[in-house]
Formats: sequence, C-alpha cells, structure tokens
Amino acid sequence: MSSNQTKSQLFLLLAWLVSMVATLGSLYFSEIRGFIPCDLCWFQRIFMYPLTIILGVGAFQNDLSVKRFVFPMALIGGSISVMHYMEQKIPGFGGIKPCVSGVPCNAQYINWFGFVTIPFLALTAFLLITIFMVLAHVYSKKVD
Repeated sequence: MSSNQTKSQLFLLLAWLVSMVATLGSLYFSEIRGFIPCDLCWFQRIFMYPLTIILGVGAFQNDLSVKRFVFPMALIGGSISVMHYMEQKIPGFGGIKPCVSGVPCNAQYINWFGFVTIPFLALTAFLLITIFMVLAHVYSKKVD
C-alpha cells in the first residue's frame, strides 16, 4: 500500500470521526442537557446523521466513492448552519422560513467565547468533513 493511499484512508477515517463527534455531540445537547432542537437544528441533523453511516462504511471498506454522497450533504448541511448562525448573530436577520413554533431558531443555548454556538459547531464539523474529503480525494489521485 502506498503512502498516498494510506493518507487518503486516514483522511476518510478523520471525516468519519468528525461526523461521529458531531452526531454524539448533538445527541448530548438534546438528550442529556435537555436542549430542544429548533427547526434549523433538525435540518442540520438530517444532513449530519447519515454522514456518520456513509463515512463509516466508506472508512471501513476503504471506499472513497462515498464522496459523491458526502460532498453534497456536507455542503448543504454547512449552508444551513451558516444561515442558522446568521440568524443567531445578526440582529434582525430572519431566515427564509422564520421559526413560528417551538424553540426559536435565534435562541442560543450555548455561546462560548461570544461566538461558538451549536450551529457554529455544526458548521465546523461540516467544513472539516469537506476538507478531509477533499484531501482524501487529492491523495487518492497522487502517484507515489
């Protein structure tokens, strides 16, 4: 096995680990801390949770072809995270669909260091997954 192939596998594994941490983190916030997810949080979960399974299968079977599913899901989920974060941090910014029932989407359960909120954490995870997948793709194409 070449060193570039090993690096590609490592980046695929790292993407899976990030998705696992994000999934377990969201479950921790809702199930243990009791934070009720808003509508936009649910949409982000809809895109993150399947990534855990898809990337897990890809990582353990060393199948980089999962990227065709991972990239769109990570980019869409990340876009939702950006919109959600803007709704939280930009006064007067209303999303495309304002939350009208349940927890308002501009509620901030956490606000670490004045900028780290749950949508920020989700965005970070989606970005890391995308970066690791790009690196896995690049190293899979390189010849030693």
